[in-house]
Amino acid sequence: MRVRKAGRIDDGLWLLGAEESCVYLLEGNRSSALISAGMSYLLPDFFQQLADWGIDAGKIEHLIILHAHFDHVGLAPFLKRKWPRLNVYASGKAWNVLANPKAVALFTEFTAMVCRRMRGSADILDTLDWQWRSDVRGETLREGSIIDLGGRVLEIYETPGHSSCSISAYAPQLGALFPSDAAAIPYREEYVIAAGSSFEKYRQSLESLARLDVKTLCADHYGCISGEEAASYIPESRAAADRMTERLQTALRQEGSVEVAARKLVALHYELRPDYFVHPDILLRTYTQMLRQFLPAGLT
Repeated sequence: MRVRKAGRIDDGLWLLGAEESCVYLLEGNRSSALISAGMSYLLPDFFQQLADWGIDAGKIEHLIILHAHFDHVGLAPFLKRKWPRLNVYASGKAWNVLANPKAVALFTEFTAMVCRRMRGSADILDTLDWQWRSDVRGETLREGSIIDLGGRVLEIYETPGHSSCSISAYAPQLGALFPSDAAAIPYREEYVIAAGSSFEKYRQSLESLARLDVKTLCADHYGCISGEEAASYIPESRAAADRMTERLQTALRQEGSVEVAARKLVALHYELRPDYFVHPDILLRTYTQMLRQFLPAGLT
C-alpha cells in the first residue's frame, strides 16, 4: 500500500512535508531524528505539521541528509540556524558537495525552479533564511554508523548509484527503510529510476538493501510503502532498473546521440507524468547522465 498523505505512519514514525518532497520523523525515548531534509519551501508546512500533531520539537536532535541534491537538503540550513543543538549528518562525499560553491549555486537555482513549478511562485523563499552557507556543518556518516535515539537506532548503509554520495538509513525495530533515491521513486503506481551516477553501483546498492527485513519503505518522493509491496519494493526496483537500462540503450541506438535521446526521453516522461515535480530542465540533466553510462564508442 502506498501512503502519500502526511501524518503518522507507525508508532513514533511520521511522514512530514509534501507528497513530492517527504521528510520523516522517527521518535526514540531520548531524542528524535529527521530523516531527509526535503525542499526549502516546505518549511512553513513543516512547522505547521509539528504544531498540528503535537510533535515535540525540543526532542529533535538529529537531521540526516541522505544525499546532497537540492531537493533533499532544503530544511537543513534554516533548522540548524534555528536550533543550534541540531546534529546534522551526511556522508563524507555529501559534505564535499555541500562545501562546493558551484553546487550550492545550483541548489539555489533549482530550488526556485521547482518552487515555481509546484507552488506557482518562488516568493515564499524570500521570507526564509534557507540558503547554504559555510555556517552549516555537521558529522560524517559511513557504512555501519549507528544513531541511537533511545530504544530505537538508525543503521547507516552506503548506497551510491543515484549519486556518489548516497546513504540509506534503516530502523530495525520498525523494519523501516529510508533509501532516499537509492531505490525507485514511487510515482503513482510506478517505479521510476534515477541512477545518474552509476547503474552498476545502483544495482549493488539494491543488492545490499535486499538483505533487510522491510515492513515500511519511506521514500523521499511520493510517500511511503507498507505491507506486501514494501517487502517486494527492492526487487521491484531492480527490475525497474533493468527496464530503464533497456530503454536508455534503445534510445541511444535509435537516436544516435545523447542530446537527442535525452530530449525525447524527457518529453515522453512528461507526456506520461505531466505533474511530476522536477522541472524538465533539471530532469534533462539526469537523463543525460544516465545515457552517457551506455554511450557506445563514437557517439556523443
